[in-house]
Amino acid sequence: MTLLRSSLLGSAAAFAVMGAAHAADLPVKKAVPIEYVRVCGAYGAGFFYIPGTDTCLRISGRARFEGGYQASYSRQNGTGNGDTSGYQGRMRINLDARTQTGYGTLRAFVRLDAGARTGYAGIGQSGTQQRIGQAYPGLGIDSYGRDQQFANVDKAFIQFAGLTAGRASSFFDFYAHDFELGGGTLGSDIASTNLLAYTVTAGNGLSATLSIEDPVFRRTPIFSPTVNPAGVTVNTNLANFAQSNAPVPVFIGYTNGVPSRYGFVDAIQRERLPDFVGALRLDQAWGSAQLSAASHELNVGNVGNGAGTGSGSNLSLPHTNSVLGWAVQGGLKVNAPFVAPGDALYLQGAYGEGAQLFTGYSAYSGSYTQSTATIQGQKFAQYFADATINPFTGQLQTSQSFTATAAYLHYWSPEWRSAFFGSYGEQSFSQGARRAQGAIFNLVNPNGANAFGSNAVGVPGTRFYQLSQALRDTYQFVAGGSVIWSPVKDLDIGVEAFYTQIGLKNGRAIDTDKSPTAYSNVAGINNGTFVPRTATQDSASMVRVRVQRDF
Repeated sequence: MTLLRSSLLGSAAAFAVMGAAHAADLPVKKAVPIEYVRVCGAYGAGFFYIPGTDTCLRISGRARFEGGYQASYSRQNGTGNGDTSGYQGRMRINLDARTQTGYGTLRAFVRLDAGARTGYAGIGQSGTQQRIGQAYPGLGIDSYGRDQQFANVDKAFIQFAGLTAGRASSFFDFYAHDFELGGGTLGSDIASTNLLAYTVTAGNGLSATLSIEDPVFRRTPIFSPTVNPAGVTVNTNLANFAQSNAPVPVFIGYTNGVPSRYGFVDAIQRERLPDFVGALRLDQAWGSAQLSAASHELNVGNVGNGAGTGSGSNLSLPHTNSVLGWAVQGGLKVNAPFVAPGDALYLQGAYGEGAQLFTGYSAYSGSYTQSTATIQGQKFAQYFADATINPFTGQLQTSQSFTATAAYLHYWSPEWRSAFFGSYGEQSFSQGARRAQGAIFNLVNPNGANAFGSNAVGVPGTRFYQLSQALRDTYQFVAGGSVIWSPVKDLDIGVEAFYTQIGLKNGRAIDTDKSPTAYSNVAGINNGTFVPRTATQDSASMVRVRVQRDF
């Protein structure tokens, strides 16, 4: 046994030596080095180097639930009337990529927002987002206007050596509802527009920006009295969603000096001149201040070809000239750590002519339509049109608007905070503009008929003219507050409530809820055989609950 064991061990040793010698003749395969993800500390927390590059990337996002209640005073026919509750689930993904270059930091930032919403307008679905192609509706019989999917390329911009190019927030904006959940106050807040801007930094927190911005996201339509224009193929209650033209009647013929023939101008605006925005901003330890100004082109088409309608000899009406609307805004933010760490106060005011979305008079109810209901079952509509077309001259007459907003954020403790906010605004149309629209009413609507529906102004001097809602000067008042609990970092659980009141600056208007058929009885209103219910103001309150996790 001893001899056998020695022989086996010797053989194994010989094979081991021979194997080692053979292995030494083979090529050695080296392990591929592992590219570890490295932390990038140059731009703050959360950045890491993209493997194989010198670019730092931060991935972040958000998940949100919201539910809300708003009183509805009407169950009249119409999408959304009668809804009192609404819900939504929202998501957000952010990608922030930065690279250091010889010219400074090269940055690219993209953000995608998406969500599913149901219920009343303002939380469950947004006509504004639908009109500008960022949301699409459910088409079920109980869903249309109440069920909406939302997707938006909220941000996609490049920043390099003072240049900002892509989809970003308008440089005109300042407060932009920073302390609010629902954005109920008045004021400009265009979070997503296409722009090309250049910013000069002068030191000590002072900067100046010139921005060329997409005008489509700042447009409020030119007033058109037509209620169901050609090309509309959807529910006429929502005609503004699919409107392909907006005929505006103008005089093109006279008999013995009296207007007797009319044609139509298409008031749909064309994509031509961009908005030019300039902003001067100061950011320091005490807070921020900004002055901004903007120009906004208003343009329409020509008078339609053809002989027109009516009698009398035709006149050659000049082409409607484009008009540059404009707006100015001033804003101030004051940090108040002497009250509590994190406290801050915002003050902001804006004025515009032919530029309603720059003043943000329709901020809560949305715009991109000439009139809309801020409140469900609203007694009368507010008209947000940037301009009217004078039927005598065919030229544009701009509207005026202004807003003033204040908001204060207070930290009761590191975990509890509240916001208090309020705003007031007005929009006005010149008396000459409204009378001019009224002058063409009888010619287009013979025998007391009303083809214009609730957009009709009526004949100046009549009872219907005094009570019609179209192009009336209005005001809006908003006040509200919130309480938010943050038990852990980046988690907010909060509730917000605010009150909105709209009203006429003078006179009364037909209450379209109590007298929904009044606009089909112009003759009865004028001769006193029909007396409609009227109103001077309307109001509603809304409560919104939010649970949000940022990461």
